[in-house]
Amino acid sequence: MLQSCQDFAQLFLTDTPLLDVRAPVEFAQGAFPMAENIPLLDNEQRQMIGIEYKEQGQDVAIALGEGLVSGGIKQQRIDEWARFVQTHPGGVLYCFRGGLRSRISQQWIKEATGKDCPLVTGGYKALRRFLIEQTQSLMETTQAMVLSGRTGVGKTQLLLKLDNAIDLEGLANHRGSSFGRQISPQPTQINYENTLAIALLKHHHIGRQKLVFEDEGPNIGSLHTPQCVFNTMAQAPCVLLEEPLETRVANTLQEYVVQSLKQHQTADSQNGFMHYSQHLLQALARVQRRLGHQRYQAIRAEMKEALAQQQADGSTQRHEKWIVAMLTQYYDPMYDYQISKKQNRVVFSGDSQQVQAYLQQNS
Repeated sequence: MLQSCQDFAQLFLTDTPLLDVRAPVEFAQGAFPMAENIPLLDNEQRQMIGIEYKEQGQDVAIALGEGLVSGGIKQQRIDEWARFVQTHPGGVLYCFRGGLRSRISQQWIKEATGKDCPLVTGGYKALRRFLIEQTQSLMETTQAMVLSGRTGVGKTQLLLKLDNAIDLEGLANHRGSSFGRQISPQPTQINYENTLAIALLKHHHIGRQKLVFEDEGPNIGSLHTPQCVFNTMAQAPCVLLEEPLETRVANTLQEYVVQSLKQHQTADSQNGFMHYSQHLLQALARVQRRLGHQRYQAIRAEMKEALAQQQADGSTQRHEKWIVAMLTQYYDPMYDYQISKKQNRVVFSGDSQQVQAYLQQNS
């Protein structure tokens, strides 16, 4: 008898390799961090069989599928699955609902390799529902602490030093501001929610209920943080990380100039500087309306001069002028307004070392 798996928590806690046999279009919409997509049906085959199933019924659809996935195509699928099973002997497979595609894939693997690859009972849909429910239930018992501070104080760097922190910006692949877009795209909304749920599950499994989050709005880039997570953060005690302007300028320069250029040049050695320059100018353009025309034009001119100087001799010091302007004229007023509404929640403030010590002592 072929095996099935119903212990969803264990799959995620142990990072069990998952063989996703859904079509690529389904995988692209949402999957799990440890999943590899080796589909039984490609997108076109899935669509054809779906139409046949609706119009002619299951038996006719199965017959069509057997015709579409046969001969060399079938052998190619089996060879790829066999490679997965050999590489990941503890792996588990799933389709959308744990139905026909899972059972066919499982049977073919067994016949070709003699090995059982358990299927997930209920498939992707059941795993996805499990993670949604876990997020909601775990946040009810999470004792959240929110790390706040002005732009450039180094909140993310501090978070990464804590064992009990969840880096929402890291999960969302976005730094959370107009300048925060990364070279690589953000995950899908579903994938963001899935990775967040797994992070919560792992923390709670080892007894960590006191978790630290960076102070975020409801959206990070194009992604929306689950409402239950945001609601908990919006009511949580707040710790303020405070650093002088010089430190903030240095941090911002390192992140948005030095590191950003390096990333663009790694991605495209020939055109990296051009893409990096466009990235900065486009980020500034996205906040043009809030800056106002005159201030936007002044900062843009400073940015272009800094980029020209950097391209000419590699120096980055010229960037400090527009960074100071953005921090003091744009980001600080927004922060002052937001933090004024949270004063009753502030429980501690200090520099990086002081805040790190406080959070570790109270975790």
